[in-house]
Amino acid sequence: MIGLALLTLVPGELGGSETAARSLLQQLAATGTLPYRVYLPPVAPDGSEGLPSEIVGEYREARTIPERLLAMGLAAARPGSLRRRLQEADVVHYPLTIRIPPTKAPSVVTLHDTQHLDLPALFSRGERLFRVFAYHRSARSASRVIVPSAFVRDRAIASLGLDPSRIRVIHHGIDHTRFVPGTVEREPFVLYPARRWPHKNHDRLLEAWTIVRRTRPDLRLVFTGGGHPPESPDGVDVRGHISGDELVSLYQRATAVVFPSLYEGFGQPPLEAMACGAPVASSNAASLPEVCGDAALLFDPNDPQAIAQAILDVVAAPDAWRTRGFARAAAFTWASSAQAHEAVYRELL
Repeated sequence: MIGLALLTLVPGELGGSETAARSLLQQLAATGTLPYRVYLPPVAPDGSEGLPSEIVGEYREARTIPERLLAMGLAAARPGSLRRRLQEADVVHYPLTIRIPPTKAPSVVTLHDTQHLDLPALFSRGERLFRVFAYHRSARSASRVIVPSAFVRDRAIASLGLDPSRIRVIHHGIDHTRFVPGTVEREPFVLYPARRWPHKNHDRLLEAWTIVRRTRPDLRLVFTGGGHPPESPDGVDVRGHISGDELVSLYQRATAVVFPSLYEGFGQPPLEAMACGAPVASSNAASLPEVCGDAALLFDPNDPQAIAQAILDVVAAPDAWRTRGFARAAAFTWASSAQAHEAVYRELL
């Protein structure tokens, strides 16, 4: 039996790593060929996505960052009761990186990125120390490490000294039943779907937007996700937290999608936008060139003028980018990702 340990899951707080973990579980529930059991914390009783599961009541209920740190610290200090919960598993996978609880069974850790090492200035000292302790220890002690891109593989080898023979690159997929072209007219707005974390680079995008508006005053910039200030600059709409259906609708109606992130271990939004027929202008940083290929117009995310010009160029010639985008997005499926995960599990059985 394959155990999937998600004890550090806090719904809505983990960004892309939660999205990826839930999507993988959904696909394994639909097409998986091995027996599975998902181990969930009390705050996420519905996190199994259709797979057999159990709630691990011994794990302290935690939602806020201090509560989560306390819960993880207690679990690391006293893992006995948690470890007994997982004793029937032949292989244990930790899709959210942190190996809690550690077990004697062969283990798989998903390492989503090494951002705390590559862009340390964006993290507090406490956050860096936590990641160094929890992430590095988990990755180094795992039998296999799954990474979402060759970029993360190379960084893990260089920064953490991981043995390349233990690393498996498995790209994320996208849900092609949800992310599809719409039947409505495109509207005059450019979308950036991202929580306002420092690496998402909103400030430089806003600088670029003042340049865009000189040429295209009819366009508006739409932000989604939390963390945005209450007051919006002229020409900018902040939608905040939205549902998955609302996000798809925005992709289907946007004139273009811009993705100026400074760092991504994978970066699904550009592919989701492509699948919905939106032209994409994307940062050329980290994994994004690997993910987007030639289907997005790439720019230097540190240069507001370059960001602005890329937006104007994709808006001016959408059809060519749309055609490339459809072909690129089609190559990324959760079915192939789940199949590759099962191959890793079989290596260890």
